[in-house]
Amino acid sequence: MSNETIKYVATIFPIDAEVLKADPKSRRTGSIIKEFSLNTSTHGIPGIARSQSIQNRIFWCISTLIFTGVMIFFITQSIREYFEYPSQTSVSIAVGWPQAFPAVTICNYSPLRYDRFIGPFLNYTNTLNLTNTTDTTNFTFAQSLYINDFLVRDNSENGGTGLFQSRFYVHQHQYVPYILYATRMVALVRDNVQFPYIEMAGMYLAPGRHHKFSYSKKSNVFLPAPYTTCNDKPNLGMQIMFDQYQGADYAHTQYHCYGVCIQAYTYQKCGCGHPFRWAIRSVVLPGTDKAINISFCDINNPCYTDAAAELMSTRSIWTTYCSDCIQECSTSDFMIKSSSLLAPPQFLMNDIKRFVESSKIPLPSNWSTSWVSEIQYNYVSLEVAYETSRTEIYTEEATLSPVGVLSNVGGQTGLWIGISFLSLMEIAEMIYRLIRYQCHKLRKTLRKRHTTQQINE
Repeated sequence: MSNETIKYVATIFPIDAEVLKADPKSRRTGSIIKEFSLNTSTHGIPGIARSQSIQNRIFWCISTLIFTGVMIFFITQSIREYFEYPSQTSVSIAVGWPQAFPAVTICNYSPLRYDRFIGPFLNYTNTLNLTNTTDTTNFTFAQSLYINDFLVRDNSENGGTGLFQSRFYVHQHQYVPYILYATRMVALVRDNVQFPYIEMAGMYLAPGRHHKFSYSKKSNVFLPAPYTTCNDKPNLGMQIMFDQYQGADYAHTQYHCYGVCIQAYTYQKCGCGHPFRWAIRSVVLPGTDKAINISFCDINNPCYTDAAAELMSTRSIWTTYCSDCIQECSTSDFMIKSSSLLAPPQFLMNDIKRFVESSKIPLPSNWSTSWVSEIQYNYVSLEVAYETSRTEIYTEEATLSPVGVLSNVGGQTGLWIGISFLSLMEIAEMIYRLIRYQCHKLRKTLRKRHTTQQINE
Protein backbone atom coordinates (compact mmCIF):
# COMPACT_ATOMS: atom_id res chain seq x y z
CA MET A 1 0.00 0.00 0.00
CA SER A 2 1.05 3.55 -0.66
CA ASN A 3 1.54 6.04 2.12
CA GLU A 4 -1.66 7.90 1.07
CA THR A 5 -3.72 4.67 1.28
CA ILE A 6 -2.27 3.85 4.69
CA LYS A 7 -3.16 7.31 5.99
CA TYR A 8 -6.73 6.96 4.56
CA VAL A 9 -7.28 3.56 6.21
CA ALA A 10 -5.88 4.83 9.48
CA THR A 11 -8.33 7.76 9.38
CA ILE A 12 -11.44 5.57 8.90
CA PHE A 13 -10.35 2.78 11.23
CA PRO A 14 -8.79 3.63 14.62
CA ILE A 15 -5.48 1.79 14.17
CA ASP A 16 -1.82 2.83 14.21
CA ALA A 17 -0.66 3.84 10.73
CA GLU A 18 2.88 2.57 11.41
CA VAL A 19 1.53 -0.98 11.73
CA LEU A 20 0.27 -0.91 8.15
CA LYS A 21 3.64 0.23 6.69
CA ALA A 22 5.76 -2.47 5.10
CA ASP A 23 8.86 -3.65 6.93
CA PRO A 24 11.92 -2.01 5.28
CA LYS A 25 13.58 -5.40 5.21
CA SER A 26 10.74 -6.80 3.13
CA ARG A 27 10.97 -4.25 0.33
CA ARG A 28 11.13 -5.97 -3.03
CA THR A 29 14.22 -6.09 -5.21
CA GLY A 30 12.69 -3.77 -7.78
CA SER A 31 11.92 -1.16 -5.15
CA ILE A 32 15.49 -1.20 -3.85
CA ILE A 33 16.95 -0.85 -7.34
CA LYS A 34 14.48 1.91 -8.27
CA GLU A 35 15.22 3.83 -5.07
CA PHE A 36 18.95 3.59 -5.83
CA SER A 37 18.43 4.67 -9.44
CA LEU A 38 16.43 7.75 -8.47
CA ASN A 39 18.81 8.92 -5.75
CA THR A 40 22.30 7.95 -6.99
CA SER A 41 24.79 10.71 -7.77
CA THR A 42 25.85 8.87 -10.94
CA HIS A 43 24.66 10.68 -14.07
CA GLY A 44 22.38 8.93 -16.55
CA ILE A 45 20.84 6.32 -14.25
CA PRO A 46 18.40 8.77 -12.56
CA GLY A 47 17.30 9.91 -16.03
CA ILE A 48 16.44 6.33 -16.96
CA ALA A 49 14.58 5.72 -13.68
CA ARG A 50 12.40 8.83 -13.83
CA SER A 51 11.53 8.61 -17.55
CA GLN A 52 7.78 8.81 -18.17
CA SER A 53 7.85 7.49 -21.74
CA ILE A 54 9.55 4.75 -23.71
CA GLN A 55 11.20 7.29 -26.02
CA ASN A 56 12.66 9.22 -23.09
CA ARG A 57 13.94 6.03 -21.46
CA ILE A 58 15.55 4.87 -24.72
CA PHE A 59 17.26 8.26 -25.08
CA TRP A 60 18.77 8.08 -21.59
CA CYS A 61 19.81 4.42 -22.03
CA ILE A 62 21.62 5.11 -25.30
CA SER A 63 23.29 8.26 -23.92
CA THR A 64 24.46 6.44 -20.79
CA LEU A 65 25.83 3.49 -22.78
CA ILE A 66 27.69 5.76 -25.23
CA PHE A 67 29.33 7.87 -22.54
CA THR A 68 30.13 4.78 -20.46
CA GLY A 69 31.88 3.26 -23.49
CA VAL A 70 33.87 6.45 -24.08
CA MET A 71 34.83 6.51 -20.40
CA ILE A 72 35.99 2.88 -20.47
CA PHE A 73 38.09 3.59 -23.57
CA PHE A 74 39.95 6.51 -21.99
CA ILE A 75 40.41 4.66 -18.68
CA THR A 76 41.87 1.68 -20.55
CA GLN A 77 44.26 4.00 -22.42
CA SER A 78 45.43 5.57 -19.15
CA ILE A 79 46.11 2.19 -17.56
CA ARG A 80 47.89 0.86 -20.66
CA GLU A 81 50.06 3.97 -20.81
CA TYR A 82 51.07 3.49 -17.17
CA PHE A 83 52.17 -0.11 -17.78
CA GLU A 84 54.37 1.04 -20.65
CA TYR A 85 56.39 2.76 -17.88
CA PRO A 86 57.19 6.01 -19.69
CA SER A 87 59.83 8.30 -18.20
CA GLN A 88 61.18 11.79 -18.77
CA THR A 89 64.15 13.97 -17.91
CA SER A 90 63.45 17.61 -17.16
CA VAL A 91 65.92 20.27 -18.30
CA SER A 92 65.23 23.97 -17.73
CA ILE A 93 66.84 26.74 -19.81
CA ALA A 94 66.69 30.43 -18.91
CA VAL A 95 66.99 32.81 -21.88
CA GLY A 96 67.80 36.46 -21.20
CA TRP A 97 68.22 39.28 -23.73
CA PRO A 98 70.05 41.60 -23.66
CA GLN A 99 72.62 39.56 -21.78
CA ALA A 100 75.32 41.11 -19.60
CA PHE A 101 78.84 40.49 -20.92
CA PRO A 102 80.83 38.23 -18.58
CA ALA A 103 83.82 39.36 -16.56
CA VAL A 104 87.23 38.50 -18.03
CA THR A 105 90.20 38.16 -15.66
CA ILE A 106 93.73 37.95 -17.11
CA CYS A 107 96.78 37.33 -14.95
CA ASN A 108 100.42 36.50 -15.44
CA TYR A 109 100.79 32.80 -14.63
CA SER A 110 103.57 33.55 -12.13
CA PRO A 111 102.05 34.80 -8.85
CA LEU A 112 105.22 36.63 -7.74
CA ARG A 113 107.69 39.16 -9.14
CA TYR A 114 111.15 37.89 -8.35
CA ASP A 115 112.86 41.28 -7.96
CA ARG A 116 110.30 42.39 -5.35
CA PHE A 117 109.96 39.03 -3.64
CA ILE A 118 113.49 37.75 -3.04
CA GLY A 119 114.69 40.39 -0.53
CA PRO A 120 111.82 40.14 2.01
CA PHE A 121 111.74 36.36 1.55
CA LEU A 122 115.45 35.92 2.46
CA ASN A 123 114.98 38.15 5.52
CA TYR A 124 112.10 35.86 6.60
CA THR A 125 113.97 32.57 6.12
CA ASN A 126 117.23 33.84 7.65
CA THR A 127 115.38 35.17 10.71
CA LEU A 128 113.86 31.71 11.33
CA ASN A 129 117.25 30.03 10.68
CA LEU A 130 115.75 28.20 7.72
CA THR A 131 118.49 29.53 5.44
CA ASN A 132 121.71 31.47 5.84
CA THR A 133 122.33 33.29 2.60
CA THR A 134 122.17 36.70 1.00
CA ASP A 135 122.41 35.37 -2.55
CA THR A 136 119.51 36.89 -4.49
CA THR A 137 120.56 35.34 -7.80
CA ASN A 138 120.41 31.60 -7.19
CA PHE A 139 117.11 30.22 -5.87
CA THR A 140 116.99 26.55 -4.87
CA PHE A 141 114.14 24.04 -4.69
CA ALA A 142 114.63 23.78 -0.92
CA GLN A 143 113.94 27.51 -0.56
CA SER A 144 110.75 27.23 -2.58
CA LEU A 145 109.26 24.94 0.05
CA TYR A 146 108.99 27.90 2.44
CA ILE A 147 107.11 30.23 0.08
CA ASN A 148 103.65 29.23 1.29
CA ASP A 149 104.66 29.82 4.90
CA PHE A 150 106.04 33.22 3.91
CA LEU A 151 102.92 34.31 2.05
CA VAL A 152 100.20 33.00 4.38
CA ARG A 153 100.01 30.70 7.36
CA ASP A 154 99.42 27.10 6.26
CA ASN A 155 96.13 26.03 7.83
CA SER A 156 95.09 23.19 5.55
CA GLU A 157 95.76 20.42 8.07
CA ASN A 158 93.14 17.66 7.85
CA GLY A 159 91.68 19.22 4.75
CA GLY A 160 92.26 19.22 1.01
CA THR A 161 92.70 22.13 -1.33
CA GLY A 162 90.75 20.59 -4.20
CA LEU A 163 93.89 20.62 -6.36
CA PHE A 164 95.94 17.72 -7.70
CA GLN A 165 99.43 18.42 -9.06
CA SER A 166 102.00 15.96 -10.33
CA ARG A 167 105.06 15.91 -12.59
CA PHE A 168 106.18 13.03 -14.78
CA TYR A 169 109.12 12.00 -16.92
CA VAL A 170 108.19 9.92 -19.98
CA HIS A 171 111.56 8.23 -20.78
CA GLN A 172 110.69 8.04 -24.46
CA HIS A 173 113.99 6.32 -25.28
CA GLN A 174 112.57 3.25 -23.52
CA TYR A 175 109.56 3.08 -25.86
CA VAL A 176 109.38 -0.11 -27.91
CA PRO A 177 109.63 0.92 -31.58
CA TYR A 178 106.65 0.68 -33.94
CA ILE A 179 104.06 -0.02 -31.21
CA LEU A 180 103.24 3.64 -30.61
CA TYR A 181 103.77 6.54 -32.96
CA ALA A 182 103.79 9.39 -30.43
CA THR A 183 105.36 10.30 -27.11
CA ARG A 184 102.77 11.12 -24.49
CA MET A 185 101.11 10.31 -21.21
CA VAL A 186 97.41 9.61 -20.72
CA ALA A 187 95.17 10.91 -17.95
CA LEU A 188 91.59 10.11 -17.00
CA VAL A 189 89.37 11.91 -14.53
CA ARG A 190 86.72 9.47 -13.30
CA ASP A 191 84.45 8.63 -10.40
CA ASN A 192 86.02 6.74 -7.49
CA VAL A 193 83.75 3.70 -7.96
CA GLN A 194 84.28 3.56 -11.72
CA PHE A 195 86.78 1.03 -13.04
CA PRO A 196 89.14 2.95 -15.36
CA TYR A 197 88.97 2.34 -19.09
CA ILE A 198 91.75 4.68 -19.98
CA GLU A 199 92.26 3.27 -23.47
CA MET A 200 88.80 4.55 -24.43
CA ALA A 201 88.28 7.74 -22.42
CA GLY A 202 91.81 8.89 -21.54
CA MET A 203 93.17 12.29 -22.58
CA TYR A 204 96.65 12.63 -24.06
CA LEU A 205 99.28 14.76 -22.33
CA ALA A 206 101.99 16.01 -24.67
CA PRO A 207 105.53 16.30 -23.25
CA GLY A 208 107.12 19.69 -22.82
CA ARG A 209 103.94 21.24 -21.41
CA HIS A 210 102.18 21.88 -18.12
CA HIS A 211 98.59 20.71 -18.55
CA LYS A 212 95.61 21.88 -16.53
CA PHE A 213 92.28 20.03 -16.31
CA SER A 214 89.36 22.01 -14.92
CA TYR A 215 86.41 19.72 -14.34
CA SER A 216 82.73 20.00 -13.55
CA LYS A 217 80.68 17.02 -12.46
CA LYS A 218 77.50 15.68 -14.02
CA SER A 219 75.51 12.82 -12.51
CA ASN A 220 72.89 10.68 -14.25
CA VAL A 221 70.37 8.66 -12.26
CA PHE A 222 68.11 6.19 -14.08
CA LEU A 223 64.96 4.52 -12.79
CA PRO A 224 65.23 0.83 -11.85
CA ALA A 225 62.97 -1.91 -13.19
CA PRO A 226 60.36 -1.92 -14.61
CA TYR A 227 61.25 1.44 -16.22
CA THR A 228 64.75 0.36 -17.29
CA THR A 229 66.89 -2.75 -17.05
CA CYS A 230 69.74 -0.93 -15.30
CA ASN A 231 72.02 -2.47 -12.70
CA ASP A 232 74.73 -1.22 -10.33
CA LYS A 233 75.89 -4.56 -8.90
CA PRO A 234 78.73 -6.31 -10.76
CA ASN A 235 78.24 -9.94 -11.69
CA LEU A 236 80.50 -12.68 -10.33
CA GLY A 237 82.92 -12.54 -13.26
CA MET A 238 83.41 -8.78 -12.89
CA GLN A 239 83.75 -9.03 -9.11
CA ILE A 240 86.54 -11.58 -9.47
CA MET A 241 88.37 -9.15 -11.78
CA PHE A 242 87.80 -6.25 -9.35
CA ASP A 243 89.10 -8.30 -6.40
CA GLN A 244 92.56 -8.26 -7.98
CA TYR A 245 92.74 -4.56 -7.09
CA GLN A 246 92.94 -4.60 -3.31
CA GLY A 247 91.19 -1.78 -1.49
CA ALA A 248 89.11 -0.74 -4.51
CA ASP A 249 85.32 -0.77 -4.43
CA TYR A 250 84.27 -0.68 -8.07
CA ALA A 251 80.68 -0.73 -9.29
CA HIS A 252 79.15 -2.37 -12.35
CA THR A 253 80.17 -0.87 -15.69
CA GLN A 254 78.65 -2.00 -18.96
CA TYR A 255 81.88 -1.64 -20.93
CA HIS A 256 83.92 -3.95 -18.69
CA CYS A 257 81.03 -6.40 -18.44
CA TYR A 258 81.37 -6.84 -22.21
CA GLY A 259 85.05 -7.67 -21.78
CA VAL A 260 84.28 -10.26 -19.09
CA CYS A 261 81.62 -12.06 -21.14
CA ILE A 262 83.79 -12.01 -24.30
CA GLN A 263 86.65 -13.55 -22.33
CA ALA A 264 84.33 -16.26 -20.96
CA TYR A 265 83.12 -17.21 -24.44
CA THR A 266 86.67 -17.12 -25.81
CA TYR A 267 87.75 -19.59 -23.13
CA GLN A 268 84.71 -21.80 -23.79
CA LYS A 269 85.48 -21.91 -27.52
CA CYS A 270 89.28 -21.83 -27.61
CA GLY A 271 90.34 -23.17 -24.21
CA CYS A 272 92.32 -19.97 -23.60
CA GLY A 273 91.68 -16.27 -23.10
CA HIS A 274 92.06 -13.20 -25.29
CA PRO A 275 95.73 -12.15 -24.81
CA PHE A 276 94.95 -8.43 -25.01
CA ARG A 277 92.40 -8.70 -22.16
CA TRP A 278 95.15 -9.56 -19.70
CA ALA A 279 93.31 -8.01 -16.73
CA ILE A 280 90.69 -10.78 -16.95
CA ARG A 281 92.56 -13.85 -15.71
CA SER A 282 89.54 -15.78 -14.38
CA VAL A 283 86.15 -16.46 -15.96
CA VAL A 284 82.77 -17.76 -14.79
CA LEU A 285 80.83 -19.73 -17.39
CA PRO A 286 77.05 -19.20 -17.75
CA GLY A 287 74.97 -21.29 -15.37
CA THR A 288 77.85 -21.81 -12.93
CA ASP A 289 79.26 -19.95 -9.94
CA LYS A 290 82.78 -21.35 -10.12
CA ALA A 291 85.76 -19.21 -11.12
CA ILE A 292 88.17 -20.77 -13.63
CA ASN A 293 91.75 -19.53 -13.85
CA ILE A 294 92.70 -19.35 -17.51
CA SER A 295 95.82 -19.04 -19.64
CA PHE A 296 96.05 -16.70 -22.60
CA CYS A 297 96.02 -17.73 -26.24
CA ASP A 298 99.11 -17.39 -28.38
CA ILE A 299 98.99 -14.06 -30.16
CA ASN A 300 99.22 -15.79 -33.55
CA ASN A 301 96.23 -18.02 -32.75
CA PRO A 302 93.24 -16.67 -34.74
CA CYS A 303 90.73 -18.44 -32.48
CA TYR A 304 90.35 -15.59 -29.97
CA THR A 305 89.52 -13.01 -32.65
CA ASP A 306 87.08 -15.40 -34.34
CA ALA A 307 85.39 -16.11 -31.00
CA ALA A 308 84.90 -12.41 -30.26
CA ALA A 309 83.47 -11.79 -33.74
CA GLU A 310 81.13 -14.78 -33.43
CA LEU A 311 79.86 -13.65 -30.03
CA MET A 312 79.09 -10.12 -31.18
CA SER A 313 77.37 -11.24 -34.38
CA THR A 314 75.24 -14.10 -32.97
CA ARG A 315 72.30 -12.95 -30.91
CA SER A 316 71.68 -16.29 -29.17
CA ILE A 317 75.30 -16.51 -27.97
CA TRP A 318 75.27 -12.87 -26.89
CA THR A 319 72.07 -13.43 -24.88
CA THR A 320 73.60 -16.45 -23.15
CA TYR A 321 76.95 -14.91 -22.20
CA CYS A 322 76.23 -11.16 -21.95
CA SER A 323 72.60 -10.98 -20.79
CA ASP A 324 73.51 -9.07 -17.61
CA CYS A 325 75.65 -6.47 -19.39
CA ILE A 326 73.11 -3.69 -19.02
CA GLN A 327 73.47 0.02 -18.41
CA GLU A 328 74.37 1.44 -15.02
CA CYS A 329 71.61 2.90 -12.82
CA SER A 330 73.82 5.82 -11.83
CA THR A 331 76.84 7.34 -13.54
CA SER A 332 79.08 10.31 -12.86
CA ASP A 333 80.79 12.10 -15.73
CA PHE A 334 83.42 14.80 -15.45
CA MET A 335 83.36 17.52 -18.06
CA ILE A 336 86.98 18.53 -18.71
CA LYS A 337 88.29 21.86 -19.95
CA SER A 338 91.92 21.45 -20.90
CA SER A 339 94.63 24.07 -21.25
CA SER A 340 98.43 23.93 -21.26
CA LEU A 341 101.61 25.99 -20.96
CA LEU A 342 105.17 25.42 -22.10
CA ALA A 343 107.19 23.51 -19.51
CA PRO A 344 109.47 22.96 -17.72
CA PRO A 345 110.70 26.39 -16.62
CA GLN A 346 114.43 27.01 -16.71
CA PHE A 347 114.88 26.95 -12.93
CA LEU A 348 113.64 23.32 -12.77
CA MET A 349 116.03 21.94 -15.38
CA ASN A 350 118.87 21.04 -12.99
CA ASP A 351 116.47 19.46 -10.48
CA ILE A 352 114.90 17.34 -13.22
CA LYS A 353 118.36 16.38 -14.47
CA ARG A 354 119.35 15.14 -11.00
CA PHE A 355 116.08 13.22 -10.68
CA VAL A 356 116.54 11.44 -14.02
CA GLU A 357 120.17 10.60 -13.32
CA SER A 358 119.30 9.18 -9.88
CA SER A 359 116.60 6.88 -11.22
CA LYS A 360 117.31 3.23 -12.04
CA ILE A 361 116.15 3.61 -15.64
CA PRO A 362 119.06 3.62 -18.12
CA LEU A 363 119.86 7.00 -19.64
CA PRO A 364 119.97 7.73 -23.37
CA SER A 365 123.39 7.21 -24.94
CA ASN A 366 123.73 10.92 -25.77
CA TRP A 367 122.45 12.18 -22.40
CA SER A 368 125.57 14.16 -21.50
CA THR A 369 125.28 16.37 -24.58
CA SER A 370 121.52 16.48 -25.14
CA TRP A 371 120.03 16.36 -21.64
CA VAL A 372 118.31 19.75 -22.07
CA SER A 373 116.40 18.70 -25.16
CA GLU A 374 115.73 15.25 -23.64
CA ILE A 375 114.05 16.87 -20.66
CA GLN A 376 111.93 19.09 -22.89
CA TYR A 377 110.83 16.03 -24.90
CA ASN A 378 110.00 13.94 -21.82
CA TYR A 379 108.78 16.26 -19.06
CA VAL A 380 105.00 16.34 -18.42
CA SER A 381 103.22 18.26 -15.68
CA LEU A 382 99.54 17.90 -14.80
CA GLU A 383 97.24 19.95 -12.61
CA VAL A 384 93.61 18.95 -11.94
CA ALA A 385 91.21 21.34 -10.23
CA TYR A 386 87.46 21.69 -9.94
CA GLU A 387 85.94 24.43 -12.04
CA THR A 388 82.79 24.73 -9.95
CA SER A 389 81.33 23.14 -6.84
CA ARG A 390 77.98 22.70 -8.57
CA THR A 391 76.95 19.27 -9.82
CA GLU A 392 74.48 18.86 -12.65
CA ILE A 393 72.12 16.03 -11.75
CA TYR A 394 69.96 14.51 -14.47
CA THR A 395 67.34 12.31 -12.82
CA GLU A 396 64.99 10.09 -14.78
CA GLU A 397 61.46 10.39 -13.43
CA ALA A 398 58.31 8.43 -14.11
CA THR A 399 55.90 10.31 -16.35
CA LEU A 400 52.93 8.55 -14.75
CA SER A 401 52.74 7.53 -11.10
CA PRO A 402 50.01 5.40 -9.47
CA VAL A 403 48.56 8.59 -8.03
CA GLY A 404 48.54 10.14 -11.49
CA VAL A 405 46.76 7.13 -12.98
CA LEU A 406 44.15 7.25 -10.21
CA SER A 407 43.64 10.96 -10.87
CA ASN A 408 43.21 10.29 -14.60
CA VAL A 409 40.67 7.53 -13.94
CA GLY A 410 38.77 9.73 -11.50
CA GLY A 411 38.77 12.59 -13.98
CA GLN A 412 37.40 10.39 -16.77
CA THR A 413 34.65 8.84 -14.64
CA GLY A 414 33.64 12.21 -13.26
CA LEU A 415 33.65 13.84 -16.71
CA TRP A 416 31.57 11.27 -18.58
CA ILE A 417 29.09 9.76 -16.09
CA GLY A 418 29.80 11.51 -12.78
CA ILE A 419 31.07 8.50 -10.80
CA SER A 420 33.05 9.17 -7.62
CA PHE A 421 34.07 7.03 -4.67
CA LEU A 422 30.83 8.01 -2.92
CA SER A 423 28.95 6.75 -5.96
CA LEU A 424 30.68 3.41 -5.50
CA MET A 425 29.56 3.44 -1.86
CA GLU A 426 25.99 3.93 -3.06
CA ILE A 427 26.33 0.87 -5.30
CA ALA A 428 27.78 -1.09 -2.37
CA GLU A 429 24.85 -0.01 -0.22
CA MET A 430 22.36 -1.18 -2.86
CA ILE A 431 24.08 -4.57 -3.13
CA TYR A 432 24.03 -4.89 0.65
CA ARG A 433 20.30 -4.11 0.76
CA LEU A 434 19.60 -6.63 -2.00
CA ILE A 435 21.52 -9.33 -0.13
CA ARG A 436 19.75 -8.45 3.09
CA TYR A 437 16.37 -8.66 1.33
CA GLN A 438 17.18 -12.07 -0.10
CA CYS A 439 18.33 -13.31 3.33
CA HIS A 440 15.14 -11.97 4.91
CA LYS A 441 13.05 -13.63 2.22
CA LEU A 442 14.90 -16.93 2.70
CA ARG A 443 14.41 -16.87 6.48
CA LYS A 444 10.73 -16.08 6.03
CA THR A 445 10.34 -19.03 3.65
CA LEU A 446 12.13 -21.36 6.05
CA ARG A 447 9.97 -20.25 8.97
CA LYS A 448 6.81 -20.73 6.91
CA ARG A 449 7.93 -24.20 5.85
CA HIS A 450 8.74 -25.09 9.44
CA THR A 451 5.31 -23.89 10.62
CA THR A 452 3.58 -25.90 7.91
CA GLN A 453 5.43 -29.05 8.94
CA GLN A 454 4.41 -28.56 12.58
CA ILE A 455 0.72 -28.15 11.57
CA ASN A 456 0.84 -31.29 9.42
CA GLU A 457 2.34 -33.25 12.26
